[in-house]
Amino acid sequence: MKKIKIKLDGKTISVEENKTILEICKDKGLTIPTLCKQPSLRSEARCRICLVEMDKKLVTSCSTYPSEGSSIVTQTDRVKNARKRNVELIMAHHVGSCTINEDEKNELCSLAKEVGLKTTRFKKVRTYKPTLGSSVIRDDNKCINCGRCVDTCSKIQEVYAIDFAGRGYNEHVSSYFEKNLGETSCIKCGQCIINCPVGAIREKEHLDYVIEELKKKKKHLVVEVAPSIRVSLGDEFGYPVGTNVEGKLVSALRKCGFDKVFDVDLGADMTIMEEASEFLHRLKNGGPFPMITTCCPAWILMMESFYHDLFKNMSSCMSPHEMLGMLTKTYYAKKAGLKKSEIVVVSVMPCTAKKYESTREELHSGVDYVLTTREAAKLIKHFNIDFKKLEDEKFDNPLGVSSGAGTIFGITGGVMEAALRTAYEFGTNEKLKDLEFKSIRGIDGIKTGSVMINDVEIKYAAAHGGANIRKLLKNYKDYHFIEIMACPGGCVGGGGQPIPTTLEIAKIRGQSLYKDDNKDKLRKSHENPVVKKIYKEYLDAPLSPKAHKILHTFYKRRSKF
Repeated sequence: MKKIKIKLDGKTISVEENKTILEICKDKGLTIPTLCKQPSLRSEARCRICLVEMDKKLVTSCSTYPSEGSSIVTQTDRVKNARKRNVELIMAHHVGSCTINEDEKNELCSLAKEVGLKTTRFKKVRTYKPTLGSSVIRDDNKCINCGRCVDTCSKIQEVYAIDFAGRGYNEHVSSYFEKNLGETSCIKCGQCIINCPVGAIREKEHLDYVIEELKKKKKHLVVEVAPSIRVSLGDEFGYPVGTNVEGKLVSALRKCGFDKVFDVDLGADMTIMEEASEFLHRLKNGGPFPMITTCCPAWILMMESFYHDLFKNMSSCMSPHEMLGMLTKTYYAKKAGLKKSEIVVVSVMPCTAKKYESTREELHSGVDYVLTTREAAKLIKHFNIDFKKLEDEKFDNPLGVSSGAGTIFGITGGVMEAALRTAYEFGTNEKLKDLEFKSIRGIDGIKTGSVMINDVEIKYAAAHGGANIRKLLKNYKDYHFIEIMACPGGCVGGGGQPIPTTLEIAKIRGQSLYKDDNKDKLRKSHENPVVKKIYKEYLDAPLSPKAHKILHTFYKRRSKF
């Protein structure tokens, strides 16, 4: 790479020609405030906060490339005053709707403190109505038009559900034809939420409903926890990223007042039993291939809106938390001597799309409410529980025993790896020598590999993030088995996770899940004794008529508009 020499704050340095001033400063340990810039995406330079002086002119450091001999100064009075004024102008769009919840933090308010802004001279005059959806809510009264949600939806997810509308002062973010998000092709992934720096987008909370149920105590209250929550909830309580807080999480939810705390990892094991069996059935009968996993409700919405030709390729299995919800209100209810109507099931999920999923009519969902990781943290804080002082506790029987295969559902490639472990041993009647499918691990956007099952080379792939999904599906017929996750990194990077959540943070959380799997005595879904018991006592066998009725679903054709 060609090198050039520039002056940075008076020092002559050699830098790569293709780097922006912002990237150069970061490499040199200098912090430049910025708001609209997102990692890996080309900067639109909308916020104008990352200003520096280059050759005595104010320029945006996120989008400016210095040339040979350029002189850059990052901290002059002129630069500081310009940044402060630009933050003040942006705050004029936001300050009137700034959150009153002290637990809510956003980047803009932090940035205002950083540049020394204490008050703003400008009054807010926006009067937009919040855009409602079943999972995601937008409030343009807080929006500052930084464009991060638009870039996320268009460049990272390639869904294009929102964009800028209007001109000049009336410019604002909107869905097409100013529709509510629930009336568009929005896939409810929530990636716009974790990338919004001002809290203008948030999940539709179920928190108040759950608190009310816990206070009334009129029904048997069950909470089920997704695999990735154990390595992400700790962020909300000051633990290092990726810390596994499973034991304290179970203890905290029990102290909140839930009667039973179940593990969605068991639902993941059930999903593998059905999905691996379904794949082997297709293998025996010549397809249709590829079979595509269906654990991600955001991907399901994307498929239903944009990929109608793939209906035949989709596995018919419900997602793990929906399977566990159904088993809670059938299998567990019978064991506990309860009626279905006497049980309330709450799912703690890393995903905003799960909120929508639980309302799908065709599912006849066993899940009543869905809390994101962020809402679960609020619930624990609502009951004044000192999370760090809790003793570790275990999930409840009979739906609290799971395998390492169920745990790795939380990371991109994990569903595929778990399914291959079982499909191989079911299909060959031989023990798999190496349980770790390294080719499907990591955070590359698209991962591929192959494995021999009897005399057939099974080609598999996994993609995460909408743009990578679209790229993979251009050649989907090259594979037998495909895993798709809408959120970058998989569930560990879900739209309901703590903020900030970046791909790097998702990677650390995923590594923690792999460690959990590695130390687990049970690493294959089909060896889970509770799974075996459920089939023996209740479902007969994978893909049985009863299993199909309780654990499988179908899909709807939707318009991309």
